[in-house]
Amino acid sequence: MKKHPCFQDIAGFNDRHLILVGLPLASILISLMLFGESYAQGDWATVGTCIPISFLYTALYWSALRWTYKHLKLRFPAPKDIGKRLVIVFVAFNVFYFLISFGLKTMLHGFEPNDGHEPEPLLTYISSLIMAALVMTLYEATSFYVQLQRTVAEKAELERQNIESQLEGLRNQVNPHFLFNSLNTLIYLIPEDSEKAVRFVQQLSKVYRYVLESRDAKLIPLSEELDYLQAYIFLLKERFGESLQVNIEPLDGRKEAAVVPLTLQMLFENAIKHNVISNGKPLHIEVFAENSHLVVRNNLQKKNQVMDSTGVGLQNIKDRYRMLTDKEVRVIASQQYYTVVLPMVELAAAE
Repeated sequence: MKKHPCFQDIAGFNDRHLILVGLPLASILISLMLFGESYAQGDWATVGTCIPISFLYTALYWSALRWTYKHLKLRFPAPKDIGKRLVIVFVAFNVFYFLISFGLKTMLHGFEPNDGHEPEPLLTYISSLIMAALVMTLYEATSFYVQLQRTVAEKAELERQNIESQLEGLRNQVNPHFLFNSLNTLIYLIPEDSEKAVRFVQQLSKVYRYVLESRDAKLIPLSEELDYLQAYIFLLKERFGESLQVNIEPLDGRKEAAVVPLTLQMLFENAIKHNVISNGKPLHIEVFAENSHLVVRNNLQKKNQVMDSTGVGLQNIKDRYRMLTDKEVRVIASQQYYTVVLPMVELAAAE
């Protein structure tokens, strides 16, 4: 047997509390509008008769409008269909108004006040129309708010998954160009200097071991990242020699600091990819601490032609840090230097 969707499945929210609070308030509002004179005169006998009748009318209108809204939301769920829903609700309201008014007037004949306090038909219609508009506004506004919150949450989740996917790709591979260049360097080292070739293989192994070991870490101690960076720099120096100058200031006082893994390697890789490196124009890269930030800076000497991007850019680094801290990654480009300022996260605070 096919199960019909409930109101919450269609509208996106449970209206139980809305009914519990809104229905009594709406019925009191309607009774005040229709029998305000009795309230003002203190005619509590009439008021005592009118309030239950007003509640009955309001409950029937509310139920009819809720049923209409549920089926319209099921058939025309898109936000762009709100105009169509409101037009149909207005038509349905008029049908319900005459049916409910005629039916209840017949059923309650003799119970309604007939001592001159009976409201004008036009006032009754306008009051009921206001109540219907209020109910539909509450439902549409609540549905819109819930849908907006859901959309924002889904977008944030998709963004998080996308960043995680990019990070996973970065963890699982070091730039293939770097691997090919390292193997070519090793080929030349083996016949010329076997001892250096052995050290080269050890450092290359250290680089890839770090990539594997940090694959599940969102943050890594700064000391471990710098230790890995030294192995990475050793391999680069064998390729570029004195054309690549690296200066890493002592950071012993930052033992509790942490960074996103492989960030420094990526910044070095980008600096090498985008800048000229030669004996006449050596590339200088500096790494130092400044307040609670880690600064990576290189002199700017752009290449005329740049290699194709690996697809993992600076924006990825910004996004990954944004998932962990409210401190932003800052990029400063001048005529002489290209600087990236990374926030250092305390390990104790991140856990």
